[in-house]
Amino acid sequence: MRQVINGTLIWYSYICDREVWFIGHGIEPPQDNPFLEKGRAIHELFYVEQTKEILIDNTIKIDLIRGREVVAEIKSSSKHLKSAIMQLAFYLYYFKKEKGVLLKGRLNIPTEKKTYEVELDESMEKEIEDRIKYIESILSAPKPPVVIKNPYCKNCAYKEMCWG
Repeated sequence: MRQVINGTLIWYSYICDREVWFIGHGIEPPQDNPFLEKGRAIHELFYVEQTKEILIDNTIKIDLIRGREVVAEIKSSSKHLKSAIMQLAFYLYYFKKEKGVLLKGRLNIPTEKKTYEVELDESMEKEIEDRIKYIESILSAPKPPVVIKNPYCKNCAYKEMCWG
C-alpha cells in the first residue's frame, strides 16, 4: 500500500528523517509539547476572520485561503524557512497536478511580521518530486532511521523517543 504524502511529511523531511518515519507510521508526539502549543495558538490568534485549516481530498490541509489565487501557510517563525517554503510549494504542486489549477502561495509569519511569496517553477517541481520519492523510501523502511543529532532535537516533540 502506498503512503499518502502530505505537506507535514514534506515539511519534516527537511528537518529529520525519524520524524518523517514516526508521522508516516501514525506515531504522534505528546501533544502538550510547548512548541506544538505555540503553533496552535498562533493559528487561533491570527487571521480570526478567515477560513483556516481546510482539508482537501483528505490529503492536504491548507492553513488559509485568500480569494482564489493564494494558498497561504502560517508558521510561528522563520527558523525552518526552507521547510515551510517547500511545504507550501508541495500544496501548489498538488493543486497543479491533481486539480489542474495554478495558484500562487504566500507564507505568513505573523509573529515576525514577515511574508514570503512562493510560486511553483520547474526546479521546485523537480525538488518536490525528488522529495516525495525520498519520503517514500523512508516510510517503506520497517523501522525508523538511525538517530542523528541535529540543532532541532532540543525542541523536538519526539525528543524522548530518540534520546529518552
